[in-house]
Amino acid sequence: MYARLGTKFAQNAILSRVPVVRRMSSQSFTHILTSQPAKPSVSLITLNRPKFLNALSTPLLLEINRALDEAENNAGIGAVVLTGSERSFVAGADIKEMKDKNFSEVYQTDFLHNWTRITRMRKPVIAAVSGYALGGGCELAMMCDIILASPTATFGLPEINLGVIPGAGGTQRLTHAIGKSRAMEIILTGRNFSAKEAETWGRVSRVVGEGEGEVVQEAVKLAVTIASKGGIAVQAAKEAVDAAYELSLKEGLRLERRLFHQLFATNDQKEGMSAFAEKRKPTFTSS
Repeated sequence: MYARLGTKFAQNAILSRVPVVRRMSSQSFTHILTSQPAKPSVSLITLNRPKFLNALSTPLLLEINRALDEAENNAGIGAVVLTGSERSFVAGADIKEMKDKNFSEVYQTDFLHNWTRITRMRKPVIAAVSGYALGGGCELAMMCDIILASPTATFGLPEINLGVIPGAGGTQRLTHAIGKSRAMEIILTGRNFSAKEAETWGRVSRVVGEGEGEVVQEAVKLAVTIASKGGIAVQAAKEAVDAAYELSLKEGLRLERRLFHQLFATNDQKEGMSAFAEKRKPTFTSS
């Protein structure tokens, strides 16, 4: 109980410089905290298993998915920030939960299938990473659209040390981001890599300044900026960038052009271009 209260107080302190709009979630959670700390509306999801360094368990993943569903279905929310604690974003998967599973069980139940809900979000998700982001935590961060890291962030995919490999996208997303040679070194040795290395390799957007809560503060500011844009254009841009991972250049360019053309059917396109011509700030309605 006291750990949970302490996390709440820390979260409030971190966000003390952000304009606060208190809209409590309509759902109750045990392993996460949710809030809307800024306007335009941003959903902040804070993982809250401090005793286990936010290790990913099925109950925790199900709560994350529920919170994501709520943010997705709330027209007033334009972006989501996902974070953990100063010490640990996510220290990995809950090994005690999976150590006694066997092949038939994990295969027939498609174990880990519910880990990837975040990749189907149509609204942007920003990971604010401080401390450990290992194994499933590293994979969870890589599922997000943007990663901001504190100088203390430590990334890694140490599954090889447990006799397995990453199973929630680590081998694929890391290779896409940093190339085969570096990904092979990281995955085959299980060594960790620093926030600075991740920034140099292009795995994170940037490393923020030092200070407790700074990475969450910067992530919320970034989310506010994104949420202030036209929601349809933001979703289209996210769809186009995501498609670059899956499509050939020719097909990707075709998708981009089609999305560009479709945006001319929106009120936001008319408002944005009119505002530019009239030298005023646009008022987007996501319509």
